[in-house]
Amino acid sequence: MSVGFILFFVPMIFIIIDFVVFLIKGKRITTNIGRTIFMVICEIVTLIIYPTWYADFGSKNDCCGHINNVGIGAGTALFSPEHQLTIGIIIILCLIAYFYSEFRKKLLPPIVEVALNCFLLIGIVLNIFVAFHTKKSFEAFIGCFPIILCFILMLAKNQQLFIQEQQANENQQNPSNYLERISWLILSSKSLIKFPILLVLCLPILMLLSAILLLFGQKPDSIIRAFTDTYRQGFSQWDYKCDGVECPHNGHYLCSVAANGHQNIVKPKRIGIRHNQEIICNRQLLISNAFEDLVQEKMPFAHKIIRKNYDKIGVFVHKNYDFFRIKWICDVVYMLMKPLEWFFLLTLYLFDRKPENRIARQYISKEHKKLLENNCYIQ
Repeated sequence: MSVGFILFFVPMIFIIIDFVVFLIKGKRITTNIGRTIFMVICEIVTLIIYPTWYADFGSKNDCCGHINNVGIGAGTALFSPEHQLTIGIIIILCLIAYFYSEFRKKLLPPIVEVALNCFLLIGIVLNIFVAFHTKKSFEAFIGCFPIILCFILMLAKNQQLFIQEQQANENQQNPSNYLERISWLILSSKSLIKFPILLVLCLPILMLLSAILLLFGQKPDSIIRAFTDTYRQGFSQWDYKCDGVECPHNGHYLCSVAANGHQNIVKPKRIGIRHNQEIICNRQLLISNAFEDLVQEKMPFAHKIIRKNYDKIGVFVHKNYDFFRIKWICDVVYMLMKPLEWFFLLTLYLFDRKPENRIARQYISKEHKKLLENNCYIQ
């Protein structure tokens, strides 16, 4: 294990130790001059650096992001690009609430104090959702766990500060209005009552924030849609939009596009299986894949060169798959591929003893492929 890897996890270990000490002694690790520089650095690493390790907003939704293992940020968005502003503002407000609570010496007015603690609770809930949302679940749980501990510890610190000020100024508290009296009553409640109430109050605070963000083009349900309007994440609801989308290194991009045209033109024959997913197969796609199969079998070196260059087309196709879903575009691609289809078919009949067998076994299950290899092709 490298030294850098160990140092990366030192802040996490320290936060866990700090939390355990608090559970045992009722106070955090401190010195006579308060929080040490090292402890602050650990918090900064935990709250800001760790999330970049397992999660990145990402600039776009991309069906092929995780398939190609190019990482969340470089592949597909963790949060819906259209609603990322809402999540970003919430994260910033949670961090402000945390670090303000870390360095302050006295309480805020009751209403603001309630909001401050609510944002700490929102930070906890948000990290729980992120841990279940991201596909990098192991890294996410490791990264989110110390963040959640930090926010819990800060809530505990705020509670202790409130008790201290309440005892020191017991006879001086005189809330000036109804909201302040309610806020003071919540803050002075026992923890088992206080924190569930604060958790409920998080909802109207988030609703108010959403209302403000309407002015910046966000939607009332942007908090939810930031999670659901994504591809291949834990809470994603848009995975169906990736059905039939071809990704780099996964097949015949142009022929696969062509097979999705109007049925009376592209003439689909059957459903095929590619990478455990169903795809539409027409004669053109089956012939093209059979031709590649023949080249790979007879001339593997040439196949690698052809495949490498052809994958560049796949990169363009999958980046613009919304365009290539248009039916008439698929029809045009199908017609443009016809001369190549005829060339592929001629090559198969010239150099393969059973060309139709090879064509028929494309995109079928392994079990059916074995059966076909042991029997004659039946039209």
